[in-house]
Amino acid sequence: MRLDLSDQRAAGVLLHISSLPGPHGSGDFGPDAYRFVDWLSSAGQTLWQWLPTTPIGPGDSPYQSPSAFAGSPLMVALEPLVERGWLDGPSPPVTGLAGRVDYSRVVPWRDAQLRAAAAGFVQRASSAERACFAAWCAREAGWLDDYALFMALFNAHGMQPWWRWAEPLRQREPHALEAARLQHMQEVDHWRFVQWCWDEQCAALKTYANGKGVALIGDIPIYVADNSADVWSRPHLYFLGDDGLPTVVAGAPPDDLGPDGQRWGNPLYRWDRMAAEGFAWWTARVRHVLTQADVARIDHFRGFAAYWEIPASAPTAQAGRWVAGPGLALFKAIEESLGSKLPIIAEDLGLITPDVVELIEACGFPRMKVLMFAFGGDGTHPYLPHNHVPATVVYTSTHDTDTARGWWDHAGEAERHFAGTYLACAADDAHWALIRAACNSVSRLAVFPLQDVLGLGSEERMNLPGTLGPHNWSWRFDWPMLDDGVARVLGMITAASGRGPFSLLR
Repeated sequence: MRLDLSDQRAAGVLLHISSLPGPHGSGDFGPDAYRFVDWLSSAGQTLWQWLPTTPIGPGDSPYQSPSAFAGSPLMVALEPLVERGWLDGPSPPVTGLAGRVDYSRVVPWRDAQLRAAAAGFVQRASSAERACFAAWCAREAGWLDDYALFMALFNAHGMQPWWRWAEPLRQREPHALEAARLQHMQEVDHWRFVQWCWDEQCAALKTYANGKGVALIGDIPIYVADNSADVWSRPHLYFLGDDGLPTVVAGAPPDDLGPDGQRWGNPLYRWDRMAAEGFAWWTARVRHVLTQADVARIDHFRGFAAYWEIPASAPTAQAGRWVAGPGLALFKAIEESLGSKLPIIAEDLGLITPDVVELIEACGFPRMKVLMFAFGGDGTHPYLPHNHVPATVVYTSTHDTDTARGWWDHAGEAERHFAGTYLACAADDAHWALIRAACNSVSRLAVFPLQDVLGLGSEERMNLPGTLGPHNWSWRFDWPMLDDGVARVLGMITAASGRGPFSLLR
């Protein structure tokens, strides 16, 4: 299904796949994902928003992935592999941190399970299954071949980044690549198999969700990781030195939150070269995500108007400068290639200048409003619901902020008094008050992280930017948290605001 962002009021929940319950250490596309779709439907929700579904990178972050196209192996459910006879089962449960993904245990355990399934496929797959796999590999070869070889070489080099590989492989000399494909054929086929399983399972879940009236919102980070198949396979599209390392990197300028700014370290695009290729790479990326989801949120959208360029030698972002981005030309090219209006949400948080607003409006994309940021000023704050406009998506919080309850608990006295007066709430019901305010807004779409629906505190937030540790990206819920009362209250609020079936108002 395609969600029309121009005239439909809808509501939904932000929950990453990894946060689902399940017996195998992390959430995946297995039975619990389908059960969550059923729960969303019962609560009158028609949106399910994910974080990036690409493989995790340093710090277990989905925003530092080794591929902008591949799916995370952690999301491949094992039950379907057992059902198809490729994996002996049922697989034993994985225990670890309570209510968390213990990546140090889960990553190697799941890798071993997927390798066993790949061996089972080689031994026991039917001719029809082999034909389906071969056809899929041929269809996805544009990104799949480079990714599978990259992962094979990454493992063969002891997980060293690609710029430390042997010179012929680093420079992608044709004879070296061909020799590597032959030498690592089995490993390359393994990574192809994992991606095929991921794609089939994601497609099946999307079909089920759409059939229940639930649209999926995906997430596209603006930048890619330096140690990624994307940079290794197309180095000419990035500002790199002869050693393969970035000469300039991405970040954000100094502001009230930090005098040093933010130095993210991602390589920056050579937009002139991308434009010369008709923005083919970005077009392929957006098309790819929109086969997996119905809508795509693009992170750090302001970077398409102008981005903060930092010399790679600089330890902080202070030495950076603003550089013009590709602007409207990029999105016109993508739209012309896809042949339809782009169902995109522009993440426009942070320092937003008139050129960013002009670009978003020219594209016709809805912008974001985060309610917990609305009470630090006065009644003119643009994030307050009475100042919203329809072409926006309102969130109670995001994966990078505190939870709604955590925000309330840590807010200053003046901010909490303003919020309590505006929302007519106290600590115990602040999360429901924010959800109610979001639903009653004129913003066409309203989204709430599941932590806010459950009224959880700061300790259950998804990520604390600028930090590393086991609490980032690892939160999971369990089914007893979602009792009938939670679905009933959420459904009533959604129905009363015209975002869900009125029959739920009971």
